Amino acid sequence: MSASRDPRTPLGPNTALVATGRDPLQQHGFVNPPTYRGSTVLYPNAEDLFAHRNKYSYGRRGSPTIDALTGAINELEGAAGTVLTPSGLSAVTTAMLSAVRAGDHFLVVDSAYNPGRHFCDTTLKDFGVETTYYDPLVGAGIADLIRPNTKAILTESPGSLTFDVQDVPAIVEVAHRAGVLVLMDNTWATPLFFKPLEHGVDISIQAGTKYISGHSDIMIGTVSANRDAWARLHNTHGNLGLTVGPDDISLALRGLRTMGIRLARHQETGFALARWLQSRPEVAQVMHPGLETDPGHAIWKRDFSGASGLFGFELREGYSQADIERFLNSLTLYGMGYSWGGFESLIIPFDTRGRSLPSRFKGRTLRIHAGLEDVEDLIADLDRAFPALRG
Repeated sequence: MSASRDPRTPLGPNTALVATGRDPLQQHGFVNPPTYRGSTVLYPNAEDLFAHRNKYSYGRRGSPTIDALTGAINELEGAAGTVLTPSGLSAVTTAMLSAVRAGDHFLVVDSAYNPGRHFCDTTLKDFGVETTYYDPLVGAGIADLIRPNTKAILTESPGSLTFDVQDVPAIVEVAHRAGVLVLMDNTWATPLFFKPLEHGVDISIQAGTKYISGHSDIMIGTVSANRDAWARLHNTHGNLGLTVGPDDISLALRGLRTMGIRLARHQETGFALARWLQSRPEVAQVMHPGLETDPGHAIWKRDFSGASGLFGFELREGYSQADIERFLNSLTLYGMGYSWGGFESLIIPFDTRGRSLPSRFKGRTLRIHAGLEDVEDLIADLDRAFPALRG
C-alpha cells in the first residue's frame, strides 16, 4: 500500500476487506487506523466556525474512526452512504424510521427478526404506521398487497429462524414500479455472499454484532443506502442522536479484516453439520438453503454466492420439552445463547407459532450456528447428545 489505488478498479472481496477503510500513508505508516475518542471538535478560527468549514463538527456526527468503517462498508455494499448504530436491532429500527411516516402502510416479511416485528407492533403502531406481515414466498405476488399508502417493504432472506428464501429481485421490481422503497436485513449473508443494493434494494441492514465483529465482544449495526434513500437515512440517524463508541468501531474494523476467511470456514462447517443432521433418524428436516433438498435452494443458488454458518432443523414429532432439555444439557461444545456470528458454535430451540402465518412445523425446532471448531468434534458432540432425546 505504498501508492494510492485507483478507486475505479474493483477489488476481490477478501482484498476489499483488507484494503478498504485504511490508508497507512495517512496514518504515519501504521497498518490500522487510529482510534479517535472525542466529542468536541475545535475550529481553527471564527471564520471557519461560522462557515462550518471543518470536515468534522462533533464526535457523534463523524470522525476518522467512523469514516474508516463506514468507508469500508460503503465499498463492500456499493452504497452511497452508511451509518453506524449501537446494535443490530437499532440498525433495523433506524432503517424503518427513515422509510415510513404516520399514515403509511408498511409490508414486513413474516419471517423477519422478531424484535423488529415487536417494534412494528408497538412503536410504529403508536406512531400511526400500519404493518402487514406477508408470506416470505410471495415473490412478485406482493403486488396484491401494495396499497396507495404503502411506502416500504422489509425483506429478510433467508428468514430469521425458518430460513425461507425470498425472491428479492421480483419484490424489488414490483415495489419500484409502485414507488415503494425496499429494505433488507442481510445479516445472514453479509455483502460477501449477497449484495442487496446490486439487486435493487434501497437500504441494506447488517447486525455487525455477528459476522463483522466475529468475536462475540461488541454490539454494532450498519445501515447502507443507495442515492435515492441516503438523505432520509442520514437525517433520521442524526435526528435520533445515534452513535457508536470508537473502541467498538475499532474492534469491528479488526473483525472485518478476517470476515472472508471466517465466513468460508463457517460455511464449510455449516454444510457438513447440516448434511450430517439429514442422516439422523431423529431429524424430520434441515432448514439450510444451500442444501439441494431445501425449498428455497433454486433462488439461493441463483442469487447468493455462499452460505453462512446459521441454519435450523426440525425434530420428528413426539419429543417433549424435557427431551429437548436433556439433549441440550448433554452438549459440551455448543453454547446456548441468543446471538450468533462469533467464533463459537451455538444452539437454541425456537418457536414460530407467534407469527402471523400458521407454523409449518409439527415437531420441535432448533437453530445452530456453526463456529470455527473442528467439525469432527462438533459432530461427535451432537452424536453423543442425541440419545438423550430418548430418555
